[in-house]
Amino acid sequence: MSWPSAAAYVIAALVASFAGTRLALWALGRRAILDHPNERSSHVTPKPRGAGLAVIAVVIVAWGALGTGAPSFERTAILTVCAGAFGLAALSFVDDLKGISVGWRLLGQFAAVAAVLAATAERGSYFAGILPPSLDLLAAAVVWVWFINLFNFMDGIDGIAGVETASIGFGVTCAALLAGFGLLPALLGLTVAAAALGFLWWNWEPAKVFLGDVGSVPLGFLLGWLLLDLSARGLWVAAAILPSYYFADATITLGRRALRRAPVWRAHREHFYQRAVRSGRPHAAVAGTILIANVLLIALACLGTVGWTIPALLGAAVVVGALVLHLASDRQPDNDAPAPPAAA
Repeated sequence: MSWPSAAAYVIAALVASFAGTRLALWALGRRAILDHPNERSSHVTPKPRGAGLAVIAVVIVAWGALGTGAPSFERTAILTVCAGAFGLAALSFVDDLKGISVGWRLLGQFAAVAAVLAATAERGSYFAGILPPSLDLLAAAVVWVWFINLFNFMDGIDGIAGVETASIGFGVTCAALLAGFGLLPALLGLTVAAAALGFLWWNWEPAKVFLGDVGSVPLGFLLGWLLLDLSARGLWVAAAILPSYYFADATITLGRRALRRAPVWRAHREHFYQRAVRSGRPHAAVAGTILIANVLLIALACLGTVGWTIPALLGAAVVVGALVLHLASDRQPDNDAPAPPAAA
């Protein structure tokens, strides 16, 4: 595929996601599939939930088309990932409508992850050869499932999921091009970033629609695979840096809840970005701050890709630490005081 064709492909994904999200907004509102405020919410009025159906459909179709034209090894990996994302989207849509137990959700996630790792077992080490092969696969599965869930946990204010998805997708693209991996890995990252931007138009403050689990769970699955694929190709530094804010926020927050024996799976508003909103900052300002930090993380991931490993990792630690401290600077007590609503 030529660069002009690739550009047209990405633009088509952007337009399809934009139009599909608008259609989903109408359909979800018509059927009253709504996200009602709860303990985790930062909104006070019900909003349509489930626009992730459109976003995931666009990504699966785009990746599937790229996969069918790829060499056999890449084709197997991409199509298996697409199948796993489809299965998780279906499971998560049922969860959005009726609710599914934590155990069944985790079972579905581990099944999808195991299917992809089994289909791509010869891909190489995911952790730079530090672990024996069997432990390497097990660690990859655990980290991947954790990333799926933390991505879902972090989707709590207007714009944040779209910003993070676009940032990771674009960061993967930059790292793949710098490393000379060719157009295919770059296009996978760009198409998921484009789909996120098409959705973000409708999800920016004031959000008109939310992803729902049908969007956030399979998106976490797809992004997790992109990052693991980078690591398996030798770019473990970039793979670690790009999602580092999400990992830090979710892991620290849930670790603190676990230490005080609060249920880690229960809805809450204790993440650092949620504290910032609770302190009075607009959703757009918080999401914009995270975007700025992500731009710096992309630059550092690129620095690590060209061999500056230690400076890149230290820089990422500084960026993430500064971001967390900034978001927590106006913190309120952990008793979940009412959050300022997103504008209706």
